[in-house]
Order: sequence, then C-alpha cells, then structure tokens
Amino acid sequence: MGKRVSLAWLFGINLFISAFTFGGGYVVVPMIRKYYVEKKGLFDERELMDLAACAQSSPGAVAVNLAAVTGYRVAGRKGMLIGCVGAVIPPLVILTVISFFYAAFSENQIVRAVLRGMEAGVCALVVDVVIDMGRAVFQEKNRLLDILLPAAFVLVFFLQVNVVLVIAGSAAASFAAGWLARRKRNGTAV
Repeated sequence: MGKRVSLAWLFGINLFISAFTFGGGYVVVPMIRKYYVEKKGLFDERELMDLAACAQSSPGAVAVNLAAVTGYRVAGRKGMLIGCVGAVIPPLVILTVISFFYAAFSENQIVRAVLRGMEAGVCALVVDVVIDMGRAVFQEKNRLLDILLPAAFVLVFFLQVNVVLVIAGSAAASFAAGWLARRKRNGTAV
C-alpha cells in the first residue's frame, strides 16, 4: 500500500475536499491531486488517473467513489470507510439545509446568480482535468491510446455512435492489446 496516513487526516481531507468542491465528479480530481499526490506523495499522477477511472466506472457518485478508492489505496478498508463518510457529510448537511429553506433559496436572485457563477467555475475545473488527463495519456507513448482517444471522440461527437458501444470497443481493443503484449513478453506464440 505504500505510504500510510492517519485516519483523522484522511477523514479531514475528504471532508474538506467535499465541502469546497461544488459539482462533484471530476471536480474533486484537482483537489485530490493537490493533497494526495503533490503534498503527501501518497501516489503518483498515473495512479490518480487509474483511481479516477475506477471511480467513474463504478456505480454511484464519482466523488464518493474516488474518496473510497483513494482511502483504500492509502489506508485499507478503514480508509475506504472513513474516506466515504468524510466525502458524504458536507453534501448531506448542505442538502438538508437547502431543503429546509428551499422556498427562500429558489426565489432569491442573489443565490441564483451565485449558483450560475459556480457553474462556470465547475466547467473550468472539468476542462482543466480533461486537459491534464489527456496530456498524461499522450505522454504514455502508447500507440493504441493515441489512436483510441481521437477515434472515440470522432465516433461519439461527429458520427453519433452510442457511447456504450465506443467504450465497449475501446475496452475490447485495450484488453486484446494487453493480452497480446503479455503473451509476447512471456515468449508464447500468438
């Protein structure tokens, strides 16, 4: 598991990240990078990408799933549980307060303007994550990934191919490439 951290730190950092990153999903990735990768050195950028992919492909909220997999990565099962609890408390409290005062919030123009401004910030964070993760993929010097990424974009964006089919095809191509590379490394015939 590598470096370990205290459960109190893990709880506190997930509580902090969840409380100050609005929009969920990939918006938490820059904060995870800052605290887990850059400040603590608990894992590297590549591992973060793998953990984020795992969190996205699992059912449930990406932010909570990412708190679970990063917690597990640095502190085992207890870390997974503590990470999830820390990530869930802020939205639970915020939604409870908002639901209690819903009528007042929904009609308030200032609150609406603040939320619209936050949407722009969330969009900028997501674009930043996409650029960083895309850059990391292209730095890997993997020809299959160099082909799959733009091909998937063209298929989905321009040709309107179903995303599920593109993901399944990309997964099959990656699995086949990995299987062939492993056989080649082991010296077995294809």
